[in-house]
Amino acid sequence: MKILVLNSGSSSIKFQLFQMDDNRSIASGLVEQIGENDSLAKIEYNGTVIEKREPIADHKIGLKIMNQLLIESTAISSLNELGGVGHRIVQGGGSFSEPVIVDEAVAKEIENLIPLAPLHNRAHLNGIEVMMEEIPNVKQVVVFDTAFHATIPKYAHMYAIPYKYYETDGVRKYGFHGTSHKYVVEEASKYLGIENLNAITLHLGNGASMAAVKDGKCIDTSMGLTPLAGLMMGTRSGDIDPALLFYLGRKYDLNIEDLDELLNKKSGLKGVCGSNDMREVESMADKGDENAQLALDMFAYRIKKYIGSYNAIIGKTDCIIFTGGIGENDIDTRARSCSELEHIGMELDLVKNNQRSKEILEISSKNSKIKILVIPTNEELEIAMQTYSLLGT
Repeated sequence: MKILVLNSGSSSIKFQLFQMDDNRSIASGLVEQIGENDSLAKIEYNGTVIEKREPIADHKIGLKIMNQLLIESTAISSLNELGGVGHRIVQGGGSFSEPVIVDEAVAKEIENLIPLAPLHNRAHLNGIEVMMEEIPNVKQVVVFDTAFHATIPKYAHMYAIPYKYYETDGVRKYGFHGTSHKYVVEEASKYLGIENLNAITLHLGNGASMAAVKDGKCIDTSMGLTPLAGLMMGTRSGDIDPALLFYLGRKYDLNIEDLDELLNKKSGLKGVCGSNDMREVESMADKGDENAQLALDMFAYRIKKYIGSYNAIIGKTDCIIFTGGIGENDIDTRARSCSELEHIGMELDLVKNNQRSKEILEISSKNSKIKILVIPTNEELEIAMQTYSLLGT
């Protein structure tokens, strides 16, 4: 069976085609800069890349071009060759804790959740609608970023604000990057031979989040109602004093939109030192930029605080898992994040940490009571496997 995995974002579409006999990615591509005059659509299959640059007005046109590229590249001979399509959905709210086959009711509920993820869920729906029009006989499956976090107990996902906002508007912690957290936990479980794993997972990229996993289930996560909460990120502030918004709003006459942009697009690493690229920030720090060094220290400090708090609620942590673009590739970030944590039984081996691998890499010292692992994430494969599991053979 061939499964197409589709991630329809606010201005881009990413896709991968998997052969599920051996869980192998056989083709991948993207459509980006949707809505601009110089949009790009490309696919890579069997060592050959096909690119098209042309105006792509909206997602519907972009998806139709994607379908053309899949056939033109000979990755498939017809869309009807697909055994299913798996869609990444950012926000499943309290309605979805498992992947589901799309029907009218499911599509309607995803639409109802648009206020909780206005940029993402609308784009995801576009992907679903186009694929259902193009291949009505092929089942569509939705896999939710929030689903892995559905096991967080109520006392951990609730906010201490008037309860009516939870009842009427669904205001609570949902968490994100769930597909990535789930994938690396399952990989670590197999690697360590521990069925009900206790783990702290770190998905570190331009967006960053952590999760506390006890007995294989998520019991807390750093992101909240939106992806703004938690760790310091590339352009997002992470946790702040909420009254900061009132203070800045009054002093500088900033409206809701101004404050939204400030915290989501102008803060984090970028706000502190001017760049949201971790490689550039580290280069600036190496050259003596004090703000860049401050940004690095802040980034690692937030991570260590979450490791400590999650270790406390888990009880006995089997492993710490680094993943995501920064987590998998940035040796220095891993070293800073693990330093001075020996008192909780976590000790990094600097020599092992300097290694690079596309496989699971164990970077803890022989004396470390907590294993420290680097596991490359594969959200697309996880979506494909969940889709395949639901549809069967």
